[in-house]
Amino acid sequence: MPKKKSVTSLAQQSVGIRLSSHEKICSERMNNLLISIQRLEKKVDTLSDSVSKGKGVISVLVFLGSIAAAAIGFFNYK
Repeated sequence: MPKKKSVTSLAQQSVGIRLSSHEKICSERMNNLLISIQRLEKKVDTLSDSVSKGKGVISVLVFLGSIAAAAIGFFNYK
């Protein structure tokens, strides 16, 4: 007489199917998260470059302004 499948083996198969589909969904979510983190890192890099350039421009403008103020002050006192 052939051996009958037990109810537990059917339950284990259904749990295995649910776990594999859950793992597939989770891996897709993790890939999406990684892609969005990489995009954010690129944006942060470009923003930090922009801020650095802005600081450089401001320092040059302050330097030129101080030279102009010194020149105007020098010519006004004579």
